[in-house]
Amino acid sequence: MRVVYLGFGSNTQREFFLAKGLRLLQEQVELVSVSPVYRSDSVGFNGAAFFNFCVSINTSKSVSHLKAILKRIEDICGRDRKAPKYSGRTLDIDILYVEGEVGEVDGVQLPRQEVSLNAFVLKPLVDIAPQLMDPRDGSYFRDQWSDYDKTRQPLIEVSADFLGITASTIER
Repeated sequence: MRVVYLGFGSNTQREFFLAKGLRLLQEQVELVSVSPVYRSDSVGFNGAAFFNFCVSINTSKSVSHLKAILKRIEDICGRDRKAPKYSGRTLDIDILYVEGEVGEVDGVQLPRQEVSLNAFVLKPLVDIAPQLMDPRDGSYFRDQWSDYDKTRQPLIEVSADFLGITASTIER
């Protein structure tokens, strides 16, 4: 078993699809922790605001198997694979970081580059894993967040009650 960190995002029926996606994920893997949920403006296009959060899971599944599971969950939640890259999403789940893996693994770049680039990924990841180090440069993600220009992508924490997770499951 190893720890894997995933990023969730939605800007279409956000509460419904994020909760559904999380429930479907829990049927496949052991959920360890869930970050707070943050509202952020869409990036790269004009669209509705996104809700984003991160989770950590324990799994023995390969990156390729996990990627297939996440794609299936997105598809069940109505993900339009023909939509432009920068467009609205019912559900987007990304593999952000896999314990012990660096570089391209099964077609997934680890850690995912956008962890360091986007507040809506970096902040929730730091919330649940402040000890994580970026293997690309040896810095801690928490230090990257500390140095991040928070005016560039403002975040607003929103209630996570819609996820249906008990407070003891959510690590702060």
